[in-house]
Amino acid sequence: MDVRLGDTLTMKKQHPCGSDRWLVLRIGADFRLRCLGCGREVLGPRQKFEKQIRKIERPES
Repeated sequence: MDVRLGDTLTMKKQHPCGSDRWLVLRIGADFRLRCLGCGREVLGPRQKFEKQIRKIERPES
């Protein structure tokens, strides 16, 4: 899956704050994502997050 820094990911499941949109801060074997609802940052394995992605939004460039 082609995920890049700065992408906004819409996930299948919601964060406890109610938002399902995340900003990609770091990519590699792990992803670091920031919730766009509450600002919480999480770090987790790439495979786990790739399964949960519903849509990828890229910033205009």
